[in-house]
Amino acid sequence: MITSNNLTKKFRTKTAVDGVSLTLSPGHVYAMLGPNGSGKTTWMKMAAALMKPTSGEVLYEGKPVGVESRRHVAYMSTEPYFYSWMSVKDVGDYYGDFFEDFSATKYKSLLKEMELEGAMKTRTLSSGMMAKLKIAVTMARDAQVYMLDEPFNGIDLLARDEIRHCILREASESKVLLLSSHLVEEMEAVCDTAVFIKQGKLIEVRNLEEMREADHVSMADRYREIYGHTEVSYNE
Repeated sequence: MITSNNLTKKFRTKTAVDGVSLTLSPGHVYAMLGPNGSGKTTWMKMAAALMKPTSGEVLYEGKPVGVESRRHVAYMSTEPYFYSWMSVKDVGDYYGDFFEDFSATKYKSLLKEMELEGAMKTRTLSSGMMAKLKIAVTMARDAQVYMLDEPFNGIDLLARDEIRHCILREASESKVLLLSSHLVEEMEAVCDTAVFIKQGKLIEVRNLEEMREADHVSMADRYREIYGHTEVSYNE
């Protein structure tokens, strides 16, 4: 559904994404993994048609991403992106104006689940409450692709449980879910496929169940092998 072909993004002398060819297929929940500066956010923003590549391409159902693909791809960034004057209700109204697939009914249900109220002002929300609001407004869309950048950041264990349940409810054979996070153990409970990126390059894509059976390692173990000091053969 989403395919990048030799995708590259350079910022002056730094190459953030370096020739990444990757296909995300429906029916999977992907974990995009790597330390800060690996290129995860840059790849996501290009796939969401929010940033232009230096070279290569990103396709949604065989066509270059752009205005049309934004109608089907829901992207949640790490940065706050609501105006300070907005209430929680205003955020839903704002999304409803932009996206035809946004459901006000679903949004209200998610707010209740996340223990958020419409009258709350976004400027007064804690980091954890803001994280839950971003999840609620993103998942209230009936998108075909959901890309969530660091959805578990800044929130406690119980809030992570709420967010994990919300994400898993959207998993289906017809949709793609892509998450990035530094909380590898948390991601392993949600995702079925791991995408490892290092210094802008795609290292490998692994089905987690097959990796556990074949290599007898968890996603966290593999993360340590790739990004720690252990020598790793990328042809495994």
